[in-house]
Amino acid sequence: MLRPAPVLTLAALSFVSLLAGCAKEAPPPPPPQAAYVPPPLVVPPAAPWCARPAEVTAFSVAALKSNLMVTSISCRQEEKYNAFVARFRPALLVQEKVVETYFSRSDKRHWQQTRDDYITQLANAQSQRAMVLGSQFCERTLSEFDELNALTKPEEVAAFASTKTQSIPQAFQFSECTADATPTPKQAPKQTAKK
Repeated sequence: MLRPAPVLTLAALSFVSLLAGCAKEAPPPPPPQAAYVPPPLVVPPAAPWCARPAEVTAFSVAALKSNLMVTSISCRQEEKYNAFVARFRPALLVQEKVVETYFSRSDKRHWQQTRDDYITQLANAQSQRAMVLGSQFCERTLSEFDELNALTKPEEVAAFASTKTQSIPQAFQFSECTADATPTPKQAPKQTAKK
């Protein structure tokens, strides 16, 4: 003879089956995300003159500084750029003098205009890179401010800039002068006549 199940056990089973019916299946895991690989940098034209090793380094610093300026404007982080310039001002001024030396030695008559054209082309190349990267631009470049803050001496900014040459656009592709060569124009840049 079968005995009736105790009420408590029957109620507990009913409750468990009710909960099992309400349980939701775990959502499927999200699809794997492919790592973002930015498009390669556009290869800039060859510089009109070869550059000495110190000048190549100075152009790396100029590119870094310009890239940080574009970053600060695009990502609304002007205070970070201003802090960078204030902290590294002595080293930045030294590198700017080296860039001026490159242009004044290579183009004695129009060196200031040639230097200004270089700076404009540099900013344009970096702004175009920012547009290509879109929302990834700020994510990828703002960290450079933190990396710079980790430096202990202002003089280290030149070495830091040299490590970024593969990721920061440049206006020209600089070739180093050989030890016995005097920097001479490969092809003098065309000057536009002023009216």
